[in-house]
Amino acid sequence: MSQDAGGSADAPAAATVYDELVQNAYELFERADVGAGDARPGTDFLLAVVRHAPVLEALFTESLDRREIEERLDVSRATSHRLTRWLTEHGLAEKRDGRFHLTGTGLSFAESVLRFERNVETADRLAPLLDLICEDHMELVVEPFADATVTTAEPEDPYAPVRRFQELLDDTDSLRGFNTTPMLPLSSGAYEEGAFEGVDAEIIYLPAAVERLFDAVPERASAAIDAGHLALRTRDALPYGLAIFDDRVGIGGYDESTGAMRVFVDTDAVYAREWAERTYAAFRRDSEPLDVEVDG
Repeated sequence: MSQDAGGSADAPAAATVYDELVQNAYELFERADVGAGDARPGTDFLLAVVRHAPVLEALFTESLDRREIEERLDVSRATSHRLTRWLTEHGLAEKRDGRFHLTGTGLSFAESVLRFERNVETADRLAPLLDLICEDHMELVVEPFADATVTTAEPEDPYAPVRRFQELLDDTDSLRGFNTTPMLPLSSGAYEEGAFEGVDAEIIYLPAAVERLFDAVPERASAAIDAGHLALRTRDALPYGLAIFDDRVGIGGYDESTGAMRVFVDTDAVYAREWAERTYAAFRRDSEPLDVEVDG
């Protein structure tokens, strides 16, 4: 996990929810390094919790009697007996007035199961991005991207991610971000059609990407910089593409061999924006303003 991009492993005193998510991610990473220990629950118990997830979730928001459990889960009476017996034996539920109630521990277990399911679902949806950015995804906390729009390049529509980026660009007045390659394909004609016009943009590129940009559209790039609408900075290494629009933030994953955008993930989640703002600030601190000789 990148220290400069994700923030310090020590959360500040007035920690936000995002700080807690990052802190938890660090602790999980360290816990995995330590390996199994006597204090950790056994695999059999963890599997049993997962197997009992449906009944934990059913009881999470309300108490149920046995008949309601059977109807809710579509299970037999014998199965409902087995499920509730396991919960009560492990102190996760208790029966009062004929209804099963989760205990405080049971509520915590149910919440953990729901969060686990949501995170697995999110990671699965983000797989096209996570697979592309490889180990760099360790700085990503997936929770803020649970409801993100994921646009992937398909054989029948290879430019879908680029088109999604262009849609968001057309609907914003400002853009900050970084990218390993010019944010729009130089071959698309978008720059000649006035891409980024009317948008105040600050972008961090790899030095080679800046050179390609000025080789392809020198007059457009120079005019945008001279007008104060575009500020370029460079950094020797960047992990993926990040775009911060007025109302949404996006992450782009690229094919290393072709440089083509393979996936674009965007969201308006508050926590995702906080992550994006911090990440951009960290990379900006370690970047340099564009050398004035480049546009000369």
